[in-house]
Amino acid sequence: MAAAQKERSAKTAARRKTRGEEEIRLHCMAGTRQALAELMAWSGIEEQGEAITLMIHRLHELGPQKCLPLLDPPRHVIEVSQNMSLAFHRKSLQMIQQDPGDEILSPAPVNADVIR
Repeated sequence: MAAAQKERSAKTAARRKTRGEEEIRLHCMAGTRQALAELMAWSGIEEQGEAITLMIHRLHELGPQKCLPLLDPPRHVIEVSQNMSLAFHRKSLQMIQQDPGDEILSPAPVNADVIR
């Protein structure tokens, strides 16, 4: 008689535990999924887990000096143009004029004679 589903699940869980397996979840955007699909097609790999495992091991084989440039993500640089800065400043002044009370007031100079 065939083993019940619970028995098979328990055996599988026990085997994974003895082997030290862990589940790694990957949530990704469409572009990442497309890139993975293309990598899998180029290499003839049909399972995502196999493709990701191979990529991790191949990167590790490169060592720290060769793999670090591949793992350095491009950073976006945000630069505010002078025109945009000026437009923001003007709009801020306009809003302060429409709703006064939020502007920062400098304290009045202290008269040294009053303190004595």
